Amino acid sequence: MKDPNIRISKFLSLVLRHAPETIAVSLDKNGWIDIDTLLAAAEAHGTSISRERLDELVYTNDKQRFAFSDDGRRIRANQGHSVDVDLELVAVAPPAQLFHGTATRFLDSILESGIQSQSRQHVHLSGSAALAQRVGARHGNPVTLIVQSAQMHADGMAFYLSRNGVWLTAEVPVEYFELPKSDAI
Repeated sequence: MKDPNIRISKFLSLVLRHAPETIAVSLDKNGWIDIDTLLAAAEAHGTSISRERLDELVYTNDKQRFAFSDDGRRIRANQGHSVDVDLELVAVAPPAQLFHGTATRFLDSILESGIQSQSRQHVHLSGSAALAQRVGARHGNPVTLIVQSAQMHADGMAFYLSRNGVWLTAEVPVEYFELPKSDAI
């Protein structure tokens, strides 16, 4: 039997990151939605989520995909949106290197045109190679790219750190990343 938290987390990702219209709701300009509105609309569209289950999902999810507002009345996804929202991110200086996990089947395209955000607002980067490797494994045979983030930042490219520790940037041009020796093809 599938874990109901996984099913609900996927549902929330769909609604809060990509398609709020699937349950006839909208997000505010910063990606927030009133929790009572979300739960009522989910119920009306066949997905029952108790406030207790929602709290459990938000507070115990190892990836911290979602956040409650300071007053606890609204919820939003921390990053990964394909809908246009302003997460009110503040640019910060990144560490010297960050990592991007992907699948080898995407490598030719990435080596040609860089790491692009595709349908999302930002490219997602990890602070550790191990985490990037796990991300890449979700998409197939994984490969981890080393991103020279400090050099990108010095060259004027902005970086943001989401509430759940994911590094975000608009794109990573080819000249700013490399394959680690163990991933060389």
